[in-house]
Order: sequence, then structure tokens, then C-alpha cells
Amino acid sequence: MPDRRTHRGPHPEDARLFNAGAVPLLRAAAGDFCWLLDRGYAHDSALKLVGDRHGLVARQRTAVSRCCCTETQSASRRAREVGRERLSGAALWIDGYNALTTVEAALAGGVILVARDGAYRDMASMHGSYRKVAETLPALELLGQTLAACDLRECRWLFDRPVSNSGRLKGIVEELAAARDWPWRVELAPDPDAILSDPEAWGTTEVVGKQDVDNVGAAVPMLGWQLNCHPNRAPLPQRGIVAATADSAILDRCPCWFNLARETIHCHVPLANVLEFAPTD
Repeated sequence: MPDRRTHRGPHPEDARLFNAGAVPLLRAAAGDFCWLLDRGYAHDSALKLVGDRHGLVARQRTAVSRCCCTETQSASRRAREVGRERLSGAALWIDGYNALTTVEAALAGGVILVARDGAYRDMASMHGSYRKVAETLPALELLGQTLAACDLRECRWLFDRPVSNSGRLKGIVEELAAARDWPWRVELAPDPDAILSDPEAWGTTEVVGKQDVDNVGAAVPMLGWQLNCHPNRAPLPQRGIVAATADSAILDRCPCWFNLARETIHCHVPLANVLEFAPTD
């Protein structure tokens, strides 16, 4: 069935599943889930155990899953997070769909989860296709305002080529960037996750082959990292490449990252439906 949504807003059941009365239940479930993860239990079996014990429906289980991780993962991710004030002169490579859909959801009143690692994650789902919604352009505007304040040397958006309508979205982003005089590079890649997980490996060449990416410019020189990964202390990117994403798999592998969606929502969407029930380390 084609995606006919015009908004990235809440599910019809979210008002009941994620209201103030449900938070204690979700907090208890998230605490139990993290406890099991910290002790080496497999993700899926631990989630089923916790969900069954607390009587969570599928959407609540998804929320618990998206905002929880092990204490070790949380500490590692937080240690490699770069704050906005430290981005001056850096290159930022953006997980396009990840950042955009979260801000779209925030603008539409969707549930935004504060994860154990500090990232903001939404409850939206994409199944191989992206549909522009009423919040798309406003979300891009707000993301652009956040990025403009970062004094970046380079801003590169990466969208998944296999996702339907990526080419159309690329054109929308490029048109907005030209109108606002934002020096963005917008590219379609077969696997942005692989690139963002290790951007340094792509630093001496184009992001991917010419036949796999549109609008690839000149080669980016290899830029060294200076990583001072003390607990709770962000690494210094110096002239390096920083990933902007909240994707858990990328956060576990990338050298450093920027919490772009959280920064944008915090600064520009004060009435967002932000829900925090994961353990705080």
C-alpha cells in the first residue's frame, strides 16, 4: 500500500501509550531491559522478557528498544560526542534521513525519545520509501539554522540511494540550500551507514564511486583525528570529519558524532513531545 501520510505526527494510540500515566511503567521496563543488556542478555530475548513482564504492546516495546543500550555503549558514545561549540572549522557529514525524520516528527507532535546515550530518536518508520510531508521544509529550515550557527568548514548530507524518492528529496535540499546560500553538498550513497561509521576511511577519495553517488565534488583530503576519549569528555575533531546521526550502529563505530537532531529540537522546537524514561548513567 502506498504511503499516503501528510504529516510525520504521532500514531493514533500514542496519546494513551505514552501519556504521563504510562511513564512509570515505561521507566520500569527500560530499567529492567538495560539491566539485562548490561549482563549480556541477547537484545531480542531480553526485550520479549521485559515486554511480557510489564505487559507492553508492540509500539511501547519499540520505544524501549530504541532508547536503551548497555552502560558501556552509553559511556562510549557520550565520550565521543562533540558539542556544537567545538564544531567550528570541522566537516560535518549528516545522516540525512535520520536527522530529517526526527525533526519532522518533533514538529508534527510525534513522540521523541531521549535515549540512554543522550540521543534523540523518533518513533517513525521507513520501509524503503520516503514521502515528503508538511513538516519537511520547516524541518530542513530549522536544521539549516542550526548548521549555520556551527561555523562548519564543510556540510555534507548523505541520503540512501535505495530509498524511493531520495533523488527528489536531494533536489529539495539543494534548492533550499541555494536559496539560503548554505554551502551544502547533497549526495546519494548506496550505504550511508558504512560511510558515517568510518568517515576517515573515505577522506582521501570521493565518498563512493562516481556511478554510486550523485554530485560528488572534489576529493576531500585525509584529515587527522585528535581523540581524547576520557569518560564524559568529547573528543576534539580538530580538522576532522564528524558524523551527525542518532543511529545506534553508527554511534558504536564512528570516531565522533554530533547530536544534530537534539540540538535542533532543543533550540527551535520548545513544545516538542520529548519523553525521557531510559536510565541515566
